[in-house]
Amino acid sequence: MNILIKSATIIDSKSEFHNTTQDLLIENGEITKIANNIKNPKNYQEIKLDNLHVSQGWFDSSVSFGEPGFEERDTIENGLKTAASSGFTAVALNANTNPVIDSNSDVTFVNSRAYKKAVTLLPIGSLTVNSKGEDLAELYDMNTAGAVAFYDYKKPISNPNLMKIALQYASNFNGLVCSFPQENKISGHGVMNENITSTKLGLKGIPALAEELQIARDLFLLEYTGGKLHIPTISSVKSVELIRDAKKKKLDVTCSVAIHNLYFTDSMLNDFNTHFKVLPPLRTQTDLDALIEGVKDGTIDMVTSDHNPIDVEQKKVEFDHAEYGTIGLESAFGALQTIFTLKKTIDILTKGKTRFGLENTSINIDEKLNMTLFNPDTKYTFSKSDIISKSKNAIFENETLKGKVYGIISNNKVALNN
Repeated sequence: MNILIKSATIIDSKSEFHNTTQDLLIENGEITKIANNIKNPKNYQEIKLDNLHVSQGWFDSSVSFGEPGFEERDTIENGLKTAASSGFTAVALNANTNPVIDSNSDVTFVNSRAYKKAVTLLPIGSLTVNSKGEDLAELYDMNTAGAVAFYDYKKPISNPNLMKIALQYASNFNGLVCSFPQENKISGHGVMNENITSTKLGLKGIPALAEELQIARDLFLLEYTGGKLHIPTISSVKSVELIRDAKKKKLDVTCSVAIHNLYFTDSMLNDFNTHFKVLPPLRTQTDLDALIEGVKDGTIDMVTSDHNPIDVEQKKVEFDHAEYGTIGLESAFGALQTIFTLKKTIDILTKGKTRFGLENTSINIDEKLNMTLFNPDTKYTFSKSDIISKSKNAIFENETLKGKVYGIISNNKVALNN
């Protein structure tokens, strides 16, 4: 792969060319020259785009595609196409499938579907057999097949002894255990945040306490066992505080927050739009402010789109009966830029790689190429025409976002939007 990229502003704090506009010469998949003006005597493919900016390739720590089993929601092939078009060079795929990804052969199948694609797919294996929370799955076997973490997607482990054993066992091979932060006996049959809004709407609530109790339990278990713990998609003030305190104790814990929990509050549910039915639920402005502060000060390690396609039959029903979830890859960059500066947005989108076993490259000479191309200044209203996913359950539909993605260059492949 030989390419000449013209007049690109480099946004990469690890690069000596950070915040400068340069030409980049790529030969055989590596950056061989970065300079103000590079000629093209060998007639390489040239990429010259309006207000072009480039950064390290972006990473999302939590996506679902459906396949195998829920291909009506989306397929791995189309999901990876969606990720590439949205600027992501790597995504961690949840075991939100049927059958659940809980064995060596399941992980091998998922990897085979992503073979030689521009986007690197990182399989997350189920923590328990069939994600039922009863018996540990084949963690080591899945690890040898390429699983980067273990997580029963959106399903809390109710048995504390099982979580204790998982942390102890996975530590033997440096495995990353993920635990969804919800105590089901507290959340009950709730469908949104427990607050004045849920009372007014007559909907059963999920109190923040359900999340915080589970996080406190898991942090105690981590302190007792050691090991590596990742807590996906936190949503409350107290959750941020608990994790901040755990990090002060030097516990090996990371966490993430979904982009929509940084953007919307539970007031968006006043018209019962099921696009806003997500888990954890949208909470209050106070929670939202604390989450944003947690991202800024590093307490929250990653921000994820928590991309979860749901077919229309599971969304276009009464709010109580609708499935949780929203797609989010296509809107991730534009939404983040309405909250954070460009520099912080790129920092967010490139964090978390090493936690999931990915190499963290930079835009420098002789570096392997892993790059996202984008225009940070385009403002637009996100609509169905911007959706590449097969499912259209987009929480950001009709929102004004900032920043458009041109595509990616990764795995020796160029994937640019038309």
